[in-house]
Amino acid sequence: MQPVGPYRLTEVMGVCQVGKAWWAVDGQDRLVTIAVLDPAVAQDPAWRQAFSGMAETLAAPGGSGRPYLSADFAAKAPWAAYIADGGPGAEHLFFALGQEIRSEQAVEDSTVAMLQVPTEQQPQLAPWALQGDPRQAQQVSSPPQQTPVPAQQTPLPAQQTPLPAQQVSAPPQQVSAPPQQVSAPPQQVSAPPQQAPVPQQVSAPPVSAPPQPAYPHTAQPVSAPPGDPFSSPVRRIQPSPPRPPRQNGLWAALAALLLVAVVAGGVGVWGVAGDGSDEPATTPTATSSAFPSAAPVNPGLKPWAQAALRSPEEHALATAGPSMVFVEVIFTGYVRNKQDNALLRKAPITFNRRCSGFVVNSDGHVLTNTQCVRPTQDILLGNALGALANAMVAERTLNSKDVAAFTKSRMKTAVFTGTEAGTEPEAKLYGQLNVAKGDTTDSPAIPGAVVQSLALDAGNLALVKLEQGNLPAAELNPSATIAADTSLLILGYNTTDTSYRSATYSVTSKPATVTGVDAQSPVQAYRINDDLGLYSRGGIAIDPSGRVVGMLDNDILRPDKANRFVVPVSTMAGLLSTAGVQNTLGDADKRYRSGLDAYFAGQNSTAAERFGKVAQDSPTNVLAQVYRQAAIDSGGGESSSGGSNWAVPVLAAAAGALVAGLVVLVVILLRRRNSAV
Repeated sequence: MQPVGPYRLTEVMGVCQVGKAWWAVDGQDRLVTIAVLDPAVAQDPAWRQAFSGMAETLAAPGGSGRPYLSADFAAKAPWAAYIADGGPGAEHLFFALGQEIRSEQAVEDSTVAMLQVPTEQQPQLAPWALQGDPRQAQQVSSPPQQTPVPAQQTPLPAQQTPLPAQQVSAPPQQVSAPPQQVSAPPQQVSAPPQQAPVPQQVSAPPVSAPPQPAYPHTAQPVSAPPGDPFSSPVRRIQPSPPRPPRQNGLWAALAALLLVAVVAGGVGVWGVAGDGSDEPATTPTATSSAFPSAAPVNPGLKPWAQAALRSPEEHALATAGPSMVFVEVIFTGYVRNKQDNALLRKAPITFNRRCSGFVVNSDGHVLTNTQCVRPTQDILLGNALGALANAMVAERTLNSKDVAAFTKSRMKTAVFTGTEAGTEPEAKLYGQLNVAKGDTTDSPAIPGAVVQSLALDAGNLALVKLEQGNLPAAELNPSATIAADTSLLILGYNTTDTSYRSATYSVTSKPATVTGVDAQSPVQAYRINDDLGLYSRGGIAIDPSGRVVGMLDNDILRPDKANRFVVPVSTMAGLLSTAGVQNTLGDADKRYRSGLDAYFAGQNSTAAERFGKVAQDSPTNVLAQVYRQAAIDSGGGESSSGGSNWAVPVLAAAAGALVAGLVVLVVILLRRRNSAV
């Protein structure tokens, strides 16, 4: 994204009618928020003056806001930058101008909406097992009844008073005015005047009987007219002699017996052949009762929402998804002068760095990005000075416009240390699987430590050991061959929350294409045409089988430093070999993959059984629980297994009934033949 001043815009926090609030980072990768006034709106001097004036008002002592770090109100698109520490920031400036910030993220489509995991209060089946579009619920209602309106009744026309819409370029003082209500003209639906139908009267011809009133349909006389040949008392058609009584009851019983045999035989054959193990089962529409009392689960990745249902892409995402890890490192230390070790601030400086990673074996080993978990001293000092400057601005001991100069001037004269001079600052590392939340240091966050790392020019990879085992792992593909135009899938953590301190992160994915291989790179890295956001550094690129072929990193040659640089899998394998760590799948990982194979082959009963075992053996693999429910809702529940147990007796009974029916039929035919002779 295009830079704004000394900052690089990363993601949109929210939008309003007159501008946008952005997440951004400075030259030291420190996170800030920036309010940017739309260039078209900024052409109005009133709005430009209101924007700058409100920023100054909020920054003044006693204002309801806070000082900005830096700003440029004379730019084509005026902007103001604020500290991203959870306090009032860019969005607060727009709120003060009367503009409501809303999320720019698109509403999920019907597939996503239908794939939400059911809550505990209202258990539901796995949404992607449903048929149809949940937005198009069909309702059957009786046809509307219309009451005839008298012709002389004339509906009064509704009075319309349209109000002019507010213009974006209007002066800012109009923004705080009470909201106007714009009413659409009422739709008048009136039925045409109807008259009750007059029944037609049909008069009958005169008869000899007394006069009768006219009715719509004239009754015919009961007595026949004289000379009717059918009124003769003589019987003209003589009845045939009585036939011998037929054995109707016996034939009916025989037909019923044969019918029962045929129906039972068909049901038995269906029960033996249609046990759901060979062909994909149809999607059910009834609510499943599986996990009726279990707490709702929310996996970090929802493959069914990010790829076509039951497609190879969903299969690949589901294979690698459970291994993704959200990595956060919290650094604490002191900023000192190099010459005399004097503290620039007595209170400790704390900041954190967040990125992605993935599990390489069930023991808890994780591969991630070195600059995230073990940055260089220059990056640490830059982050510490940025945090110190932000604190001084908040305390009004430093002007926001002097932050850049303050940081730059002390990069050569200061050092970031631990409690004592010459010691390393404290670093605490945590990893979270599935859905993660920032600043979490207790469960479900798992403590960990860096085992080994590679420098920036050697691959920028780090090996981390988490203090918990039995974690779902991903599989490397060391033999992968990557060239230009190779299609891949990329996975990494990201967030849409506007509050950095306690933001919620989940795994996102995208298809990506290799744009070229960097032959001059020491590790033969390659570049792709898309990225997943700021926190996807340390994420992975996978092949169509769900195996890892690369790790995402910053592309320092791009102006926005997007995570489109991919370190190849050979560098990962080399780091693991040097550290003596193997990339292996545990028993639960292998069973999970066999369950996915059965599920995507339509063998829902087998898949449900395997996923259930994985959910018991590896509780952190939340996707196994979700896919188990999907297999059950698709016809793979316990009630659908063992169909041949009842089908065999049914077939035997049907065969016996058929034989008995044939014997009875032969006996009847022989008797009739003998009686005819």
